[in-house]
Amino acid sequence: MIVFPAIDLRGGRCVRLRQGREKDETVYGDDPAAVARRWVAQGARWLHVVNLDGAFGQSPHSPSLSRRAINLQRLAEIREAAPETPIQFGGGVRSLPDIETALHLGATRVILGTVAVQDPDLVVKAVRRFGAEQIIVGIDARDDRVATHGWRQTSSTTAVALGREMRLRGVTHAVYTDIARDGMLTGLNVKATTALAHFTGLRVIASGGVASLADVTRLQERATGSIEGLIIGQALYTGAVSLPEAIRIAEKKRLGSAQT
Repeated sequence: MIVFPAIDLRGGRCVRLRQGREKDETVYGDDPAAVARRWVAQGARWLHVVNLDGAFGQSPHSPSLSRRAINLQRLAEIREAAPETPIQFGGGVRSLPDIETALHLGATRVILGTVAVQDPDLVVKAVRRFGAEQIIVGIDARDDRVATHGWRQTSSTTAVALGREMRLRGVTHAVYTDIARDGMLTGLNVKATTALAHFTGLRVIASGGVASLADVTRLQERATGSIEGLIIGQALYTGAVSLPEAIRIAEKKRLGSAQT
């Protein structure tokens, strides 16, 4: 499994939110590129970067548009700081030009969230144009219902239903986030993550709630080839989880399987 350190961007700063609430923010640094260098120095093989201002979906005439632009600049700076490390990037990516911009600025693959619910045909176009390895769907759920628009709206679609539809449309990778656990340090939802992978055939990355190395161990013990890894955010920034140790645990099963 791969451990993805999270770098969430808001107004150009590195922050963490609790359950995605805009007003429940903790700032962890003004230099996201420096944060990226720190995680890479500690062994990160991938980085998970989110443009929160984009995810909240302000209109093009909103004053926060400049904040979204700053976050895109931060993506370019992160790429420069970690030139060899793959980056998955999401947050407000809702068109083919948005995807092109993210890839141009340094993203290795791009996460589509809200648009997967609202315009699944665009996901098909994206996969055909950029390839299944460069497009990943974000499935963010609250009480098993998919949430959109920075988690402020909840649809009637279940996580598994969306995952199955996306798989039929050519998607192979997904990030699954349990919104109720995100940023709360209450433990990873291993059951829902593994169920999504089992019932959809997607390669799933778990997200939301990692509190300790025990969460990494629990997922590693349940992981099959369909569990790609997990995203760790708050626990890294508070020091509750050591990134090198998390990587060691996450990669243990993969190395062991290779020997059998």
